[in-house]
Amino acid sequence: MRATPQSSTFSFPSAGDSRKLSLFIHFHMATNSSSHYVTMDANEAVASVAHRLSEVIAIYPITPSSPMAESSDEWSAAGRKNIWGHTPRVVQLQSEAGVAGAVHGSLLAGALTTTFTASQGLLLMIPNMYKIAGELLPFAMHVSARALATNALSIFGDQSDVMACRATGFAMLCSSSGQEANDFAAIAHAATLESSVPFLHFFDGFRTSHEVSKIATLSDEQLAAILPQAQLDAFRARALNPDAPSIRGTAQNPDVYFQTRETCNRFYDALPGIVQATMDKFARITGRQYHLFDYHGAPDADRVIVVMGSGAETIAETVDYLNARGAKLGVLKVRFFLPFDATAFLAALPKSVKQLAVLDRTKEPGSLGEPLYQNVITACATTPGAPRVTGGRYGLGSKEFTPAMVKGIYDELAKPAPKNGFTIGIYDDVTNTSLPFDREFDIEADDVVRAVFVGLGADGTVGANKNSIKIIGEQTDNFAQGYFVYDSKKSGALTVSHLRFGPRPIRSQYLVSQANFVSCSQYSFIGRHPVLEFAKPGATVLLNSPFGPDETWRRLPREWQQQAIAKKLKLHAIDASSVAKASGMGGRTNTVMQTAFFALSGVLPRDEAIKQIKYSIKKTYARKGDEIVQKNYAAVDAAVD
Repeated sequence: MRATPQSSTFSFPSAGDSRKLSLFIHFHMATNSSSHYVTMDANEAVASVAHRLSEVIAIYPITPSSPMAESSDEWSAAGRKNIWGHTPRVVQLQSEAGVAGAVHGSLLAGALTTTFTASQGLLLMIPNMYKIAGELLPFAMHVSARALATNALSIFGDQSDVMACRATGFAMLCSSSGQEANDFAAIAHAATLESSVPFLHFFDGFRTSHEVSKIATLSDEQLAAILPQAQLDAFRARALNPDAPSIRGTAQNPDVYFQTRETCNRFYDALPGIVQATMDKFARITGRQYHLFDYHGAPDADRVIVVMGSGAETIAETVDYLNARGAKLGVLKVRFFLPFDATAFLAALPKSVKQLAVLDRTKEPGSLGEPLYQNVITACATTPGAPRVTGGRYGLGSKEFTPAMVKGIYDELAKPAPKNGFTIGIYDDVTNTSLPFDREFDIEADDVVRAVFVGLGADGTVGANKNSIKIIGEQTDNFAQGYFVYDSKKSGALTVSHLRFGPRPIRSQYLVSQANFVSCSQYSFIGRHPVLEFAKPGATVLLNSPFGPDETWRRLPREWQQQAIAKKLKLHAIDASSVAKASGMGGRTNTVMQTAFFALSGVLPRDEAIKQIKYSIKKTYARKGDEIVQKNYAAVDAAVD
């Protein structure tokens, strides 16, 4: 499985295989040139980096990491190469335990190997993770962190799964946005080779993994420059080889086991410095600088929140808003969680800090505090004059985390004796752990367009919105963000798409609550779902209705009429279902509603919007045949009419 480094060369799949050819061309363009912005989610960004830096990829898809595995499988099937000009071998096992065994064996054979997982799947890998770390095998795995099944199964995001792996010996690197996930994937693959310590790179499931945003991609040349070639050669030289026999996986008695267990100390002692040096090298190559701990906020802050993951972006946005109004607040973003560098942590904090709140996105029943809190407490315990530390929990099972909650935490820190072991975002009237917060507090900028689309699972609404984000993100100077809320039943259930477009990178890692534009693609939702609650005063609302304007208004429930009048909403109706059927689209109203959105929102000039919609249709549906493309074109034209 070993490959000799060589210049990247690419050969196209056969022209007859249009689907593979489309995949190949798209990702060749997206990743084989110098860094440029591409609209994608974190799963796709991470998979693109991992695929190009690997020779073997072992997979067993599990939500929400499945897209990483599926993308890698598709790309290898389409003949897409890694940076050495070879197609990575993708193997699907029968369980995550099988994946872990395959990864371990592949690493021993000297092949650059990766995998993707989450939740219970990650737990099945733990026995092999101990072995991989104990044998100091360079390896980077990528986890879209997800809740573990405890009192109930939750397929949604928090950091319970990765926190269960703390004792395995894996270094743990956390990214908080799609851009960081893209960048930290490369840093993890480089740092593991440099250090010989395996890496677990994680990011919040769904909130980061599935959020679509504008990301500066990494070219093959940049990835090659980041990798330490000498350490790569050394790793391959250590591979099991019948021509140069070596022994692995011995059994040891009490006379030597303790001593040999301690021999790894120097590797872990050196690791924070290696990671920072890799981050510095990455900055020289790309211009994007990261640190083990990144502080954001007032240089003389008195209250600081310590956090890792997507919550850091929401807190940073709130800090800027409150500091502009006279506060002195900050947030410390934890990038490198394990090994935890206490010196770097304390050096990153302003000397003025009096109160720290440490937020963990997991719960460890019975412990004196959650993992990040315990590390911070330990770091501060031996430091004279260290700030007072309180800990809390947030966001379990993808529970919303908003600027209002952030302000509630800072308000709590201003008290003489802040509550320790608090929760935020829920109301706990049993053990009284929860903090109060003002649910009406809102900080969204007026120059950011916010849109909410309420649709039905499998009706095409989400796919159309992803195309809209790509159109705006890649055809204008605006930044774009899309997040999609699914019911766990998915197909046939309610889906709500939350879109933002604006002139600056968007850090709002929470749902839109005050939208400029609201769309409802199913007439049956009227009166049954609180669609108008998403609309801010003066917003535009688009309804799919089989009736004309007057009849649609007459049939609206009284409470909808009252809300529309009170908020001065601009209501528009389109019979999208009839337009879709007449165009041969059946019940898929997505293209019609997408066209109406561009016609009403003014995000792009109408003619340019229609041109880009048709271009995205051709890109999306070309492999299904020209008939499907023409039906979608007809739906666009009819929607405009």
